[in-house]
Amino acid sequence: MTLLTLVRHGQTDWNLAKRIQGSTDIPLNDTGRADALAAAGRLAAGTHHAVYASPLVRARETAEIIAGELGLAIEGLVPDLREREFGEGEGMSVPDYIKTFGDWHAEVPGAESLDEVGVRAIAALHRIAADARRRSAPTAESLIVVTHGGVIRAVIDHVSGGTLPQVGDVLANGSAHRFEASPDSLRLLEPVFVR
Repeated sequence: MTLLTLVRHGQTDWNLAKRIQGSTDIPLNDTGRADALAAAGRLAAGTHHAVYASPLVRARETAEIIAGELGLAIEGLVPDLREREFGEGEGMSVPDYIKTFGDWHAEVPGAESLDEVGVRAIAALHRIAADARRRSAPTAESLIVVTHGGVIRAVIDHVSGGTLPQVGDVLANGSAHRFEASPDSLRLLEPVFVR
C-alpha cells in the first residue's frame, strides 16, 4: 500500500481570469506561490517521503515550493500527470467554453475526454506507487503528487464510480486529496471540495 496525496497546483493568472489552461504552460502568480506554501503547511513534515509532479510549470513550481518547505526531493516529473488537453477550448473563458460546448463532458475538437485523462493519470499513479514499493518495501511510503484540477477531478470520478465530484464541487488551488494505492486498486480516502 502507498499513500498518495494529490495536490492541485497554486493559482495562475489564467485561473484568476477563469480561462482554460489545459496544456498551455502558465506559471504561478503570487497568490499561487502562497497557495503552495499554505499546502506545504497543511502537509505534515516528516510524514511524506517524496514529491512527484506534472511537468507543466505551474505544477512543477508548486512541487518545488512544497518539497523545499518539507525537506523532500522531487522524485520525478511525470508527463501523464499533465492537465487535460482542451483542444479548441484551450484559452477560452469558462463561460465561453460552456456556452460553446455545453459542459465539461462535451466532445471538443482536439480535446481529451475526462475518461481518457482518468485512464492515463491512474496508470501514472500506479507506476509511481509501484516504484515506491520497489524502493521502500516492506515499508509503505507516503507521496505527494502535484498535478491539475482536471486530472484530480478525472481520477476522483473514476475511483468513485462517477459519484464524485458532484456538480458544483470545486477543487481549490492548493487543495489536497488523499488516496491509497495497492497493486490492483486506487481508493479515495479524503476528498476536499469547496461549494
